[in-house]
Amino acid sequence: MSRPIFDLTGRRAIVTGSSRGIGQTIAVSLAEAGADVAVTARRLENLESTRQLVEATGRRCIALAQDVADVEDCNAVIGQAAETLGGLDILVNNAGVETVRPSLDVDEALWDSIVSTNLKGAFFCSQAAGRIMAGADGGGQGGAIVNLCSLTSFVGIPTAVPYGASKSGLLGVTRALAAEWAVHHIRVNAIAPGYFRTAMTEVFYQDEAWQGQMLAKIPQRRFGEQADIAGVAVFLCSDAAAYVTGHCIPVDGGYLASI
Repeated sequence: MSRPIFDLTGRRAIVTGSSRGIGQTIAVSLAEAGADVAVTARRLENLESTRQLVEATGRRCIALAQDVADVEDCNAVIGQAAETLGGLDILVNNAGVETVRPSLDVDEALWDSIVSTNLKGAFFCSQAAGRIMAGADGGGQGGAIVNLCSLTSFVGIPTAVPYGASKSGLLGVTRALAAEWAVHHIRVNAIAPGYFRTAMTEVFYQDEAWQGQMLAKIPQRRFGEQADIAGVAVFLCSDAAAYVTGHCIPVDGGYLASI
């Protein structure tokens, strides 16, 4: 082989929702593997730490403000990233929101907020990236899209109905786009993180009783760490996964396998 199959040197990537947590970890991991990376978040100033971490790897990084719930913004920012980086080979749809609420108390505003960000935003970012990867005549260079799904893509979680609906829908989008876009040499896969302690999930981890109950359900008896995501993300974006499309890889310490 002329280069290691996990090497991303020369690839151009965009990671949405990458100001912190899993998105930041993925952005840095892609850079460590050789990619130049565009990072996005709603507030540009929140991306400074990610930009510094990516640039510390020696790779190029551009930071862009983006609201993925706004379709025009999806198109504009994906286009700007591709123009600045000289093309686009990788899209990671990580931007997401969650609000825990009993289903009988969910209102339309909450539903629209979660589904518009997690599902609609991921699709229209993929559409914008797919047009670039496919090329105007359908004969483009192709690429890899990775969606951040969830355990709620597979199982029902109480008080997370809008979130579960958005992530179940995203799994459907992943499979459908993989089937449709394979002809354009675009692979579409997903990652379903298990229980990771992030800013978005911190509310759960404040409850020690909940922690004990969840750890008892995870065969590895630990919660996920940011580094646990890195290798899977790089794999799905690299030539090592050249014949992998339409799949969702749970990174959950064995949780789904044991229920």
